Amino acid sequence: MVASIQEPLPFSRLASPDDRRPAYPQSLVELAYEQLLSMLVTMQIAPGAHISIEALARQLEISQTPIREALTLLEAQKLAYKIPNVGFRAAELLTRQEVHDLFELRLLIEPAAAAFAAEKANDEALRALETLAEEMSRQQTGNELAYAQFAEGDARLHQLVTAASGNRFIAETVEGLHVHLHIFRFLFQTNATAKAVQEHEAIVSALLARDTAGAEQAMRDHLLASRGRMTLALDEQERLAGAGLSPEGGGRPRSRRARKR
Repeated sequence: MVASIQEPLPFSRLASPDDRRPAYPQSLVELAYEQLLSMLVTMQIAPGAHISIEALARQLEISQTPIREALTLLEAQKLAYKIPNVGFRAAELLTRQEVHDLFELRLLIEPAAAAFAAEKANDEALRALETLAEEMSRQQTGNELAYAQFAEGDARLHQLVTAASGNRFIAETVEGLHVHLHIFRFLFQTNATAKAVQEHEAIVSALLARDTAGAEQAMRDHLLASRGRMTLALDEQERLAGAGLSPEGGGRPRSRRARKR
């Protein structure tokens, strides 16, 4: 059974194209979803690019139907979108103004959610957070697949914290932003994961200690640091764009193809 958008697939279950027969049970939709997620987050599929269902079916050696279903899941996460009579395209990167507005909202909500979680979270929720943080620490270095795994883990950690706050409206608001995976698209090929691991550890340590003020401050520090990393990434993107290079292509010459939204 495929996990719903409200319950993301475990980040440790992302598949690589070479994993034709996974050791764990996995539906074809899950396989397609996980592979596409990895390709989108690491920008192997460039922002705005057409997603060829036929080519992916050949690469993964599966039919086109599970790929279409996986793309529908990714569309709900705002990582892809469908154009009638054209097909699916990868979502564009966020604009500087969108990044600013998203972090403004997150700074209003998530530190308070962390404080509530330190007070209200049950032991099971705290154990899940501790386990996830430890898994992400082991995934902080590696190849593109490991990076995508870390990005999905980051999204899951923030969802767990807001869910543990005990406030359904806070949890639904943060989840509805679908922001975490988009942020990691900007930060690919940086050392963001190593820094985020330390920040996550501070958040989880405060939660385990039931330190409401400490959890609130640790979450605020994490979001401010993340916003700072995003600002640097946006500056670099604009520098490359001004030089006629492709930000998503690691500095390669920009394609002349017009990008559609």
